[in-house]
Amino acid sequence: MKNWTKVFEDQNQIRVEIVRGVLEDKGIAAFILNKKETVYQLNGTFEVLVPRDESINALQLIQHEITF
Repeated sequence: MKNWTKVFEDQNQIRVEIVRGVLEDKGIAAFILNKKETVYQLNGTFEVLVPRDESINALQLIQHEITF
């Protein structure tokens, strides 16, 4: 995990899935880390992680190509 970095975080799983999908469509490997509490899924967030060397490209894509 030390070579991966967080580029997006949200409580809404659908938004996180959209971000992951856009990044993967652009050729950037991405995965979602679920940081919600396991029992009730009320508190916490989901994070999108990418390889550290792709983080700048990923952040630019998120900023310029994704709107909610």
